[in-house]
Amino acid sequence: MENQQDSLNTIKLDGFLKVVGATSTGGQAKILIQSGQVRVNGELETRRRRKLVDGDRVSVNGEIFRVHLDSDE
Repeated sequence: MENQQDSLNTIKLDGFLKVVGATSTGGQAKILIQSGQVRVNGELETRRRRKLVDGDRVSVNGEIFRVHLDSDE
């Protein structure tokens, strides 16, 4: 049950980039991430499937996006 709860409170980096409009496709997200243009909490991130949690900060193309996940606890 804990693993299910963890997955409900995360979003994958490539999906997050699409949600915030930094990219329009998963392919574009993959290219940005793998080419070293994305940072998570100030650290270079090259894993597309990196799980983000509430409060993480993602920077790409000079913009910073903060992760805000709704939880129905």
